[in-house]
Amino acid sequence: MKLNLEKYTSTLGGVLASILATIAIILLLAVSYFYLYLPAATNHGETITVPSIEGLHVSELEDFLVKRNLRYEVNDSSYTEEYPPLTVLRQFPAAGSKVKENRVIYISLNRVTPPTVPMPNLVDGSLINAEAILRGNELKRGRIQLVRGPFLNLVKEMRYEGAKIEPGTRIPKGSVIDLVVEDGGNNSFPTPDVRGYTLEDAKIPIFGSHLNISVEVVGDTLGTEPVVVLKQKPLPGQNIKVGDVVEVWVGKKGTPLPGETEEQEEQDDLNDPLN
Repeated sequence: MKLNLEKYTSTLGGVLASILATIAIILLLAVSYFYLYLPAATNHGETITVPSIEGLHVSELEDFLVKRNLRYEVNDSSYTEEYPPLTVLRQFPAAGSKVKENRVIYISLNRVTPPTVPMPNLVDGSLINAEAILRGNELKRGRIQLVRGPFLNLVKEMRYEGAKIEPGTRIPKGSVIDLVVEDGGNNSFPTPDVRGYTLEDAKIPIFGSHLNISVEVVGDTLGTEPVVVLKQKPLPGQNIKVGDVVEVWVGKKGTPLPGETEEQEEQDDLNDPLN
């Protein structure tokens, strides 16, 4: 017996059946594409954790990232003195992010040479004001040289790398500027007592008094024990002037100082009644 397809498809039910069959086939193909073929072609569900590359030199990146199926692209540069030139300062995506294989990591590198800034005019201003202006221009205050003059801490000259520098001269950010200031005559003041302070804490009263500091590390400073000032020169209370140097010896509490043992033995010999 022959099936009369023409008669069957000419009816309303046949047309609807054909439409439904076509829709079913399309849906089946779509599901197969999105849930079977596409995941297999794009490694759906397989991700890589982005490593931290901040602080790495650009020469290390190629091998480091290729081994992890990642790439990099430089899209920015800036400058900080905390890192060597051509090291990674920032990255995107951030470390710990989940990404696909072969993803590009965008990085910002530290410049080879720092940007320059014009030297501000500090002459005839106070030392405190000069320090604030230097910080605002990302410059550092260096040594203070005193010259005779009636005004205490009045800036008379600016020096860069040992030579006088004129206002407006462009210099690299982070440069150290020495200042020549008047001593105010014979004005002096007691040396602050920083014994027992950590080095960072000791710098506060020393720099706050417009003094300079010389540091000598004594003994082993590794470990968790605090490193403090064991000795200072001049002694606390002795007169000192702006720009003078305070020498400090830092180490763990109880660390003997160089020459201290010999000095104690000599003192004991002098106090021994049998000698």
